[in-house]
Amino acid sequence: MKTLREIVEGSGNIVFFGGAGVSTESGIPDFRSEAGLYNAQSKYGRPPESLISHSTFLAEPELFFDYYKHNLIFPDAKPNAAHRALAKLEAEGKLTAVVTQNIDDLHRKAGSDRVYELHGSVNRNYCMDCGATFDLAYILDEAHCKDKNGHTGNIPYCDRCGGTVRPDVVLYEEPLDQDVVLHAVKAISDADVLIVGGTSLVVYPAAEYLRYFRGKHMVLINKTKTGVDGRADLVIREPIGEVLSAFL
Repeated sequence: MKTLREIVEGSGNIVFFGGAGVSTESGIPDFRSEAGLYNAQSKYGRPPESLISHSTFLAEPELFFDYYKHNLIFPDAKPNAAHRALAKLEAEGKLTAVVTQNIDDLHRKAGSDRVYELHGSVNRNYCMDCGATFDLAYILDEAHCKDKNGHTGNIPYCDRCGGTVRPDVVLYEEPLDQDVVLHAVKAISDADVLIVGGTSLVVYPAAEYLRYFRGKHMVLINKTKTGVDGRADLVIREPIGEVLSAFL
């Protein structure tokens, strides 16, 4: 912790790159831990990659939204110490960007401003026909999930044109938003300190972006070993909220 504090205090251009482990302390399960979505018993009999894929969204939207709403949305989740500490470091002018693989929007809720969401956000939704935008509360409201016959299901419909409203998240089989990627890569390449936290670094192409870092110090905070531990100047195997709470 002393070394981490010295690195943070000596930098004015820190970028944070994070994954699902950042939000587990907010009660949001990750994908690959023992309690995560990959290993949890599921009534669907299909892996998450299939259920939240582009193909399933188009061919079986009712199934897609049933899984999506019950397994990927946590409207009551609050930012934890990690989110709040990063927002505080940004307010102090030390942290210049957050690059996240998460879709929960907790970094923004904590007060972070420059956030690059590689996989989108559950709080942004749009009509596929007219482009109207909606918040998370809209798609969770059963009043907006009635089809033309008045049947209530899981699929949200636009109150302007009746089109299907989809989440602005990157589904399996879909490419990342290249504008977001370019900004994230530039932030990482310009940083003098890169803190990587709460990610196993097995999700590609996102994990590849670390190779653009050319700064002074890479810090890795994760409870389990990753494939880039050997590249880091400092490795801390503790819950990231507990570690970053020292900066609150």
